[in-house]
Amino acid sequence: MSTPLIPATILTGFLGSGKTTLLKRVLSEAHGSRIAVIENEFGEENIDNDILVQDSKEQIVQMSNGCICCTIRDDLRVTLADLATRRRKGELVFDRIIIETTGVADPGPVAQTFFMDDEIASQYLLDSVLTLVDAKHAGQQLDSRLEAQRQVGFADQIFISKADLVSADELAALQHRLAHMNPRAKQSVVHFGDVPLKDVLDLRGFNLNAKLDIDPDFLKADEAEHDHHDHDHDHHDHAPGEACNHPHHHQHDDDVKSFVFRSDKAFDPAKLEDFLGAIVQIYGPRMLRYKGVLHMQGIDRKVVFQGVHQLMGSDLASAWGPQEHRQSKLVFIGIDLPRDIILQGLEQSLVS
Repeated sequence: MSTPLIPATILTGFLGSGKTTLLKRVLSEAHGSRIAVIENEFGEENIDNDILVQDSKEQIVQMSNGCICCTIRDDLRVTLADLATRRRKGELVFDRIIIETTGVADPGPVAQTFFMDDEIASQYLLDSVLTLVDAKHAGQQLDSRLEAQRQVGFADQIFISKADLVSADELAALQHRLAHMNPRAKQSVVHFGDVPLKDVLDLRGFNLNAKLDIDPDFLKADEAEHDHHDHDHDHHDHAPGEACNHPHHHQHDDDVKSFVFRSDKAFDPAKLEDFLGAIVQIYGPRMLRYKGVLHMQGIDRKVVFQGVHQLMGSDLASAWGPQEHRQSKLVFIGIDLPRDIILQGLEQSLVS
């Protein structure tokens, strides 16, 4: 019988957004799960006097509730491989890992480690990317730092901290902006890291499943913003962020944007594969996350696919129900992606 994979969570967010507070809460909660935390370095505030064993040579700290913390020694891959080996030998006991990135890190390469390296992929399952956003400073950070935008674009779950320091209108504007950058990610306002564990662990953000969560309000708002345009193609949504061009929308023109494609027509499998392969080759580094549930010609089951940068995977999901409306729906989140080229290419990959 094969050993179950170790779930991994990436925790990201700009400096001061409250990652440490959230992490401490997760570590101290009585969830019965032993968590290994991987950090770039130990900050003084991260580890209290719960330390039982500290071997400076090892860079592994054992905490009183059975959790362990370790710093990244060489690179993440080596650290993950070493932890898995020691777990297998019974030297370390843990059920899951959380990787806390530095404030300015791009979570992309961290996420890719779990797919590109066969040894890591055979032992770990990347569960989700959690991003903390500081409500007070987010506007300035998103305006000036592409890394902050990437962290939002990659997220499966966004936690907004310090919301008590801004007005209700400022908070609503920030939530709207985040939804336009990433409509897939669920948003929650958190107070001092007080987060239910069900919103942190086992989110299955990277699973290939037929569920494609897109904020329904985002789609409604998106359609409302564009209903005064005259479009021939009424079966796909139009890009959030395009609203930036309308003077009456005080919208930020973020580099990270998302758009959705929908069609009731079936895709031609060969055409779609060629097209997706081509855009991933060209634009992969700028494609943060993309995911879709597809209606394919000649296949009675839903096809789900998703990708991170240049890495893309697909799988067969459940059968379409006899009464179910067959429709393809895809969301792309990326940096300055050529929306029109991608939408047109998808359109041309449909069965004519």
